[in-house]
Amino acid sequence: MGYNREDMENLSQTIKDLRQQLDHALAQLQFEKNDQEEQELSQQMAKADFWQDAQKAQAISQQQAKLEKRLKPWRELNSELKDAAELAELNDQSLKQDLENQLEQLNQKFEDLKEDLKLSGPYDDYAVILSIHAGAGGNDAQDWASMLLRMYIRYAEKNKWKVITIEESAGEEGGLKSITLEIDGDFTYGKLKGEHGVHRLVRLSPFNAESRETSFAKVEVMPKVDKPDSLQIDEKELKIDVYRAGGHGGQSVNTTDSAVRITHLPTNIVVAIQNERSQLQNKEMAMTILRSRLIQLQMEQHAERIGELKGPNEQAAWGNQIRSYVLHPYKQVKDLRSRYETSDIDGVLDGDLDQLINAYLEHTLGE
Repeated sequence: MGYNREDMENLSQTIKDLRQQLDHALAQLQFEKNDQEEQELSQQMAKADFWQDAQKAQAISQQQAKLEKRLKPWRELNSELKDAAELAELNDQSLKQDLENQLEQLNQKFEDLKEDLKLSGPYDDYAVILSIHAGAGGNDAQDWASMLLRMYIRYAEKNKWKVITIEESAGEEGGLKSITLEIDGDFTYGKLKGEHGVHRLVRLSPFNAESRETSFAKVEVMPKVDKPDSLQIDEKELKIDVYRAGGHGGQSVNTTDSAVRITHLPTNIVVAIQNERSQLQNKEMAMTILRSRLIQLQMEQHAERIGELKGPNEQAAWGNQIRSYVLHPYKQVKDLRSRYETSDIDGVLDGDLDQLINAYLEHTLGE
Protein backbone atom coordinates (compact mmCIF):
# COMPACT_ATOMS: atom_id res chain seq x y z
CA MET A 1 0.00 0.00 0.00
CA GLY A 2 1.44 3.36 -1.10
CA TYR A 3 2.22 6.31 1.13
CA ASN A 4 -0.82 8.56 1.50
CA ARG A 5 0.35 12.05 2.40
CA GLU A 6 -3.22 13.41 2.64
CA ASP A 7 -4.23 10.89 5.33
CA MET A 8 -1.32 11.91 7.54
CA GLU A 9 -2.02 15.63 6.95
CA ASN A 10 -5.64 15.09 8.01
CA LEU A 11 -4.48 13.38 11.19
CA SER A 12 -2.04 16.23 11.92
CA GLN A 13 -4.87 18.74 11.42
CA THR A 14 -7.13 16.77 13.81
CA ILE A 15 -4.35 16.86 16.42
CA LYS A 16 -3.93 20.66 15.94
CA ASP A 17 -7.70 21.20 16.36
CA LEU A 18 -7.79 19.12 19.53
CA ARG A 19 -4.69 20.95 20.83
CA GLN A 20 -6.45 24.29 20.34
CA GLN A 21 -9.60 23.12 22.16
CA LEU A 22 -7.55 21.60 24.98
CA ASP A 23 -5.48 24.78 25.45
CA HIS A 24 -8.72 26.79 25.66
CA ALA A 25 -10.12 24.37 28.26
CA LEU A 26 -6.89 24.46 30.33
CA ALA A 27 -7.03 28.26 30.36
CA GLN A 28 -10.65 28.13 31.58
CA LEU A 29 -9.58 25.77 34.37
CA GLN A 30 -6.65 28.06 35.31
CA PHE A 31 -4.56 24.91 34.94
CA GLU A 32 -1.11 26.50 35.28
CA LYS A 33 -2.03 28.45 38.43
CA ASN A 34 -3.64 25.38 40.05
CA ASP A 35 -0.77 23.13 38.96
CA GLN A 36 1.73 25.49 40.61
CA GLU A 37 -0.37 25.63 43.80
CA GLU A 38 -0.53 21.82 43.92
CA GLN A 39 3.26 21.54 43.55
CA GLU A 40 3.82 24.10 46.33
CA LEU A 41 1.45 22.21 48.66
CA SER A 42 3.22 18.90 47.86
CA GLN A 43 6.56 20.54 48.77
CA GLN A 44 5.13 21.72 52.09
CA MET A 45 3.84 18.20 52.79
CA ALA A 46 7.31 16.75 52.19
CA LYS A 47 8.87 18.83 55.01
CA ALA A 48 9.91 16.94 58.17
CA ASP A 49 7.89 19.19 60.54
CA PHE A 50 4.73 19.16 58.37
CA TRP A 51 2.49 17.41 60.95
CA GLN A 52 3.52 19.58 63.93
CA ASP A 53 0.38 21.69 63.43
CA ALA A 54 -2.10 18.88 62.76
CA GLN A 55 -5.09 21.12 61.91
CA LYS A 56 -3.13 23.18 59.40
CA ALA A 57 -1.50 20.03 57.95
CA GLN A 58 -4.89 18.40 57.45
CA ALA A 59 -6.25 21.47 55.61
CA ILE A 60 -3.17 21.54 53.34
CA SER A 61 -3.30 17.81 52.55
CA GLN A 62 -7.05 18.00 51.80
CA GLN A 63 -6.49 20.92 49.41
CA GLN A 64 -3.57 19.11 47.74
CA ALA A 65 -5.64 15.94 47.27
CA LYS A 66 -8.55 17.96 45.86
CA LEU A 67 -6.28 19.70 43.33
CA GLU A 68 -4.49 16.47 42.37
CA LYS A 69 -7.80 14.68 41.75
CA ARG A 70 -8.97 17.51 39.54
CA LEU A 71 -5.74 18.09 37.57
CA LYS A 72 -4.55 14.50 37.05
CA PRO A 73 -6.89 13.54 34.13
CA TRP A 74 -6.14 16.85 32.36
CA ARG A 75 -2.38 16.31 32.85
CA GLU A 76 -2.66 12.83 31.35
CA LEU A 77 -4.69 14.04 28.37
CA ASN A 78 -2.21 16.88 27.75
CA SER A 79 0.74 14.46 27.84
CA GLU A 80 -0.96 11.85 25.58
CA LEU A 81 -1.82 14.53 23.01
CA LYS A 82 1.83 15.65 22.94
CA ASP A 83 2.87 12.02 22.30
CA ALA A 84 0.35 11.75 19.45
CA ALA A 85 1.67 14.99 17.90
CA GLU A 86 5.23 13.65 18.01
CA LEU A 87 4.13 10.38 16.34
CA ALA A 88 2.33 12.31 13.60
CA GLU A 89 5.48 14.33 12.92
CA LEU A 90 7.29 11.08 11.99
CA ASN A 91 5.02 10.90 8.91
CA ASP A 92 5.14 7.11 9.11
CA GLN A 93 2.22 5.55 7.19
CA SER A 94 2.56 2.30 9.17
CA LEU A 95 1.53 4.23 12.32
CA LYS A 96 -1.65 5.63 10.73
CA GLN A 97 -4.05 3.05 12.23
CA ASP A 98 -2.51 3.39 15.72
CA LEU A 99 -2.73 7.17 15.51
CA GLU A 100 -6.38 7.07 14.41
CA ASN A 101 -7.27 4.80 17.34
CA GLN A 102 -5.31 6.98 19.75
CA LEU A 103 -7.03 10.17 18.53
CA GLU A 104 -10.45 8.59 18.81
CA GLN A 105 -9.70 7.74 22.45
CA LEU A 106 -8.28 11.23 23.15
CA ASN A 107 -11.34 12.91 21.63
CA GLN A 108 -13.62 10.76 23.80
CA LYS A 109 -11.55 11.53 26.93
CA PHE A 110 -11.77 15.24 26.14
CA GLU A 111 -15.57 15.07 25.67
CA ASP A 112 -15.90 13.34 29.06
CA LEU A 113 -13.60 15.84 30.77
CA LYS A 114 -15.43 18.83 29.28
CA GLU A 115 -18.12 18.22 31.92
CA ASP A 116 -15.52 19.59 34.39
CA LEU A 117 -15.65 22.96 32.63
CA LYS A 118 -19.16 23.46 33.97
CA LEU A 119 -17.56 23.49 37.42
CA SER A 120 -14.50 25.64 36.81
CA GLY A 121 -15.58 28.76 38.76
CA PRO A 122 -13.25 30.14 41.45
CA TYR A 123 -15.37 28.75 44.34
CA ASP A 124 -16.99 25.74 42.65
CA ASP A 125 -15.08 23.19 44.73
CA TYR A 126 -15.91 24.97 48.02
CA ALA A 127 -18.35 23.74 50.67
CA VAL A 128 -21.66 25.61 50.83
CA ILE A 129 -23.59 27.69 53.35
CA LEU A 130 -27.23 27.21 52.30
CA SER A 131 -30.10 29.14 53.92
CA ILE A 132 -33.83 28.73 53.31
CA HIS A 133 -36.23 31.51 54.35
CA ALA A 134 -40.03 31.20 54.22
CA GLY A 135 -41.47 34.10 52.22
CA ALA A 136 -44.96 35.39 51.46
CA GLY A 137 -47.69 32.86 52.28
CA GLY A 138 -47.85 32.23 56.09
CA ASN A 139 -48.14 28.57 57.15
CA ASP A 140 -48.04 27.42 53.53
CA ALA A 141 -44.73 29.22 52.97
CA GLN A 142 -43.23 27.77 56.17
CA ASP A 143 -44.33 24.29 55.07
CA TRP A 144 -42.82 24.99 51.62
CA ALA A 145 -39.50 25.94 53.29
CA SER A 146 -39.45 22.55 55.06
CA MET A 147 -40.24 20.76 51.75
CA LEU A 148 -37.24 22.51 50.15
CA LEU A 149 -35.07 21.51 53.12
CA ARG A 150 -36.04 17.86 52.61
CA MET A 151 -35.31 18.18 48.86
CA TYR A 152 -31.76 19.47 49.44
CA ILE A 153 -31.03 16.95 52.21
CA ARG A 154 -32.17 14.10 49.91
CA TYR A 155 -29.96 15.47 47.11
CA ALA A 156 -27.00 15.71 49.51
CA GLU A 157 -27.58 12.11 50.67
CA LYS A 158 -27.59 10.87 47.05
CA ASN A 159 -24.21 12.59 46.55
CA LYS A 160 -22.88 11.30 49.92
CA TRP A 161 -22.35 14.91 51.05
CA LYS A 162 -22.08 15.91 54.71
CA VAL A 163 -24.83 18.21 56.09
CA ILE A 164 -24.62 20.16 59.38
CA THR A 165 -27.38 22.45 60.73
CA ILE A 166 -25.96 25.83 61.79
CA GLU A 167 -29.19 27.69 62.72
CA GLU A 168 -32.87 26.80 62.67
CA SER A 169 -36.04 28.76 63.40
CA ALA A 170 -39.21 26.63 63.46
CA GLY A 171 -42.65 27.85 62.39
CA GLU A 172 -45.44 28.23 64.97
CA GLU A 173 -47.57 25.48 63.41
CA GLY A 174 -44.89 23.25 61.90
CA GLY A 175 -42.67 24.04 58.97
CA LEU A 176 -39.74 26.44 59.05
CA LYS A 177 -39.29 30.18 59.25
CA SER A 178 -35.63 29.75 58.31
CA ILE A 179 -32.73 27.33 58.43
CA THR A 180 -29.01 27.56 57.65
CA LEU A 181 -26.96 24.50 56.71
CA GLU A 182 -23.36 23.75 55.91
CA ILE A 183 -23.05 21.21 53.05
CA ASP A 184 -19.69 19.72 52.15
CA GLY A 185 -18.64 17.31 49.40
CA ASP A 186 -17.31 17.28 45.83
CA PHE A 187 -18.08 20.58 44.06
CA THR A 188 -20.99 21.40 46.37
CA TYR A 189 -20.97 25.13 45.56
CA GLY A 190 -20.52 24.49 41.82
CA LYS A 191 -23.56 22.23 41.76
CA LEU A 192 -25.81 24.15 44.16
CA LYS A 193 -25.04 27.77 43.15
CA GLY A 194 -27.93 27.75 40.64
CA GLU A 195 -30.41 27.11 43.49
CA HIS A 196 -29.78 30.66 44.78
CA GLY A 197 -32.99 32.67 44.44
CA VAL A 198 -36.75 32.58 45.04
CA HIS A 199 -38.64 29.29 44.63
CA ARG A 200 -42.43 29.39 44.01
CA LEU A 201 -44.92 26.62 44.83
CA VAL A 202 -48.53 26.33 43.58
CA ARG A 203 -50.74 23.66 45.22
CA LEU A 204 -53.94 22.93 47.11
CA SER A 205 -53.26 24.18 50.61
CA PRO A 206 -53.13 21.56 53.40
CA PHE A 207 -54.01 24.40 55.80
CA ASN A 208 -56.92 25.98 53.87
CA ALA A 209 -59.43 23.37 52.72
CA GLU A 210 -59.47 23.11 48.90
CA SER A 211 -57.91 26.54 48.49
CA ARG A 212 -55.22 26.89 45.83
CA GLU A 213 -52.23 28.66 47.37
CA THR A 214 -49.05 30.18 45.97
CA SER A 215 -46.11 30.13 48.39
CA PHE A 216 -42.60 31.51 48.16
CA ALA A 217 -39.30 30.66 49.81
CA LYS A 218 -35.90 32.23 49.31
CA VAL A 219 -32.82 30.02 49.05
CA GLU A 220 -29.38 31.56 49.59
CA VAL A 221 -26.34 29.59 48.42
CA MET A 222 -22.88 30.87 49.31
CA PRO A 223 -19.40 29.35 49.08
CA LYS A 224 -18.17 28.67 52.61
CA VAL A 225 -15.16 30.96 52.93
CA ASP A 226 -13.60 30.32 56.32
CA LYS A 227 -10.12 31.72 55.69
CA PRO A 228 -10.02 35.35 56.91
CA ASP A 229 -7.36 36.27 54.32
CA SER A 230 -9.76 35.31 51.47
CA LEU A 231 -11.63 38.58 52.06
CA GLN A 232 -10.46 41.54 54.12
CA ILE A 233 -13.28 43.00 56.23
CA ASP A 234 -12.68 46.30 58.02
CA GLU A 235 -13.45 45.79 61.74
CA LYS A 236 -14.65 49.43 61.91
CA GLU A 237 -17.51 48.51 59.54
CA LEU A 238 -18.85 45.85 61.93
CA LYS A 239 -21.33 46.23 64.78
CA ILE A 240 -20.99 43.24 67.11
CA ASP A 241 -23.63 42.50 69.77
CA VAL A 242 -23.50 39.67 72.28
CA TYR A 243 -26.64 38.47 74.02
CA ARG A 244 -28.04 35.51 75.92
CA ALA A 245 -28.82 32.51 73.72
CA GLY A 246 -32.36 31.18 74.13
CA GLY A 247 -32.69 27.42 74.68
CA HIS A 248 -35.52 25.28 73.35
CA GLY A 249 -38.10 23.80 75.70
CA GLY A 250 -36.71 20.91 77.73
CA GLN A 251 -33.10 21.82 76.98
CA SER A 252 -30.85 23.54 79.47
CA VAL A 253 -30.98 27.23 78.64
CA ASN A 254 -27.65 28.87 77.97
CA THR A 255 -26.97 31.20 80.90
CA THR A 256 -23.97 33.02 79.42
CA ASP A 257 -23.99 35.84 76.90
CA SER A 258 -22.65 33.55 74.17
CA ALA A 259 -24.93 34.40 71.20
CA VAL A 260 -23.39 36.80 68.68
CA ARG A 261 -25.01 39.15 66.18
CA ILE A 262 -22.78 40.85 63.60
CA THR A 263 -24.06 43.68 61.40
CA HIS A 264 -22.01 44.70 58.37
CA LEU A 265 -22.86 48.42 58.31
CA PRO A 266 -22.17 49.23 54.60
CA THR A 267 -24.50 46.48 53.29
CA ASN A 268 -26.71 46.09 56.39
CA ILE A 269 -26.20 42.30 56.30
CA VAL A 270 -26.98 40.81 59.74
CA VAL A 271 -25.73 37.39 60.87
CA ALA A 272 -26.78 36.02 64.26
CA ILE A 273 -25.41 32.71 65.62
CA GLN A 274 -26.17 31.05 68.95
CA ASN A 275 -25.76 27.31 68.27
CA GLU A 276 -22.04 26.96 69.00
CA ARG A 277 -20.75 26.30 72.52
CA SER A 278 -18.84 29.49 73.15
CA GLN A 279 -19.03 33.15 72.23
CA LEU A 280 -15.76 32.79 70.30
CA GLN A 281 -17.11 29.87 68.23
CA ASN A 282 -20.36 31.75 67.55
CA LYS A 283 -18.36 34.80 66.43
CA GLU A 284 -16.13 32.69 64.15
CA MET A 285 -19.14 31.01 62.51
CA ALA A 286 -20.91 34.39 62.12
CA MET A 287 -17.78 35.85 60.47
CA THR A 288 -17.53 32.84 58.13
CA ILE A 289 -21.17 33.32 57.06
CA LEU A 290 -20.70 37.09 56.68
CA ARG A 291 -17.56 36.57 54.56
CA SER A 292 -19.40 33.97 52.45
CA ARG A 293 -22.38 36.33 51.96
CA LEU A 294 -20.15 39.21 50.91
CA ILE A 295 -18.29 37.02 48.39
CA GLN A 296 -21.64 35.82 46.99
CA LEU A 297 -22.78 39.45 46.66
CA GLN A 298 -19.47 40.38 45.04
CA MET A 299 -19.99 37.70 42.39
CA GLU A 300 -23.62 38.74 41.79
CA GLN A 301 -22.80 42.44 41.50
CA HIS A 302 -19.42 41.96 39.72
CA ALA A 303 -17.90 44.33 42.28
CA GLU A 304 -14.15 44.38 42.81
CA ARG A 305 -14.21 46.02 46.23
CA ILE A 306 -16.42 45.38 49.25
CA GLY A 307 -17.09 49.14 49.43
CA GLU A 308 -18.97 48.97 46.11
CA LEU A 309 -21.51 46.42 47.34
CA LYS A 310 -25.17 47.15 47.83
CA GLY A 311 -27.12 45.12 50.40
CA PRO A 312 -29.35 42.29 49.18
CA ASN A 313 -32.93 43.40 48.49
CA GLU A 314 -34.53 40.43 46.75
CA GLN A 315 -37.91 39.59 48.28
CA ALA A 316 -39.31 36.07 48.48
CA ALA A 317 -42.46 37.09 46.60
CA TRP A 318 -43.99 37.57 43.14
CA GLY A 319 -41.77 38.54 40.22
CA ASN A 320 -38.42 37.37 41.56
CA GLN A 321 -38.69 33.58 41.26
CA ILE A 322 -36.04 31.46 39.53
CA ARG A 323 -38.14 28.30 39.51
CA SER A 324 -41.81 27.32 39.74
CA TYR A 325 -43.13 24.07 41.20
CA VAL A 326 -46.78 23.30 40.38
CA LEU A 327 -48.61 20.45 42.15
CA HIS A 328 -52.15 21.53 41.17
CA PRO A 329 -54.01 21.66 38.74
CA TYR A 330 -51.20 19.82 36.86
CA LYS A 331 -47.68 18.67 37.80
CA GLN A 332 -44.67 20.60 36.54
CA VAL A 333 -41.34 22.04 37.63
CA LYS A 334 -39.99 24.79 35.40
CA ASP A 335 -36.69 26.65 35.72
CA LEU A 336 -37.23 30.18 34.43
CA ARG A 337 -33.56 30.70 33.44
CA SER A 338 -32.59 27.51 31.58
CA ARG A 339 -36.26 26.90 30.51
CA TYR A 340 -35.81 23.26 31.56
CA GLU A 341 -39.09 21.69 32.65
CA THR A 342 -40.26 18.28 33.86
CA SER A 343 -43.57 16.79 35.01
CA ASP A 344 -41.74 14.58 37.56
CA ILE A 345 -42.23 17.01 40.44
CA ASP A 346 -42.37 14.14 42.99
CA GLY A 347 -38.89 13.02 41.89
CA VAL A 348 -37.55 16.58 42.08
CA LEU A 349 -38.96 17.14 45.59
CA ASP A 350 -37.37 13.81 46.55
CA GLY A 351 -33.93 15.17 45.60
CA ASP A 352 -33.63 14.25 41.90
CA LEU A 353 -32.06 17.59 40.97
CA ASP A 354 -29.34 16.52 38.52
CA GLN A 355 -31.31 17.37 35.35
CA LEU A 356 -32.25 20.84 36.65
CA ILE A 357 -28.68 21.49 37.83
CA ASN A 358 -27.10 20.31 34.56
CA ALA A 359 -29.53 22.40 32.50
CA TYR A 360 -28.62 25.49 34.56
CA LEU A 361 -24.85 24.83 34.27
CA GLU A 362 -25.14 24.34 30.49
CA HIS A 363 -27.20 27.53 30.25
CA THR A 364 -24.56 29.56 32.13
CA LEU A 365 -21.72 27.94 30.15
CA GLY A 366 -23.55 29.06 27.00
CA GLU A 367 -23.54 32.63 28.31
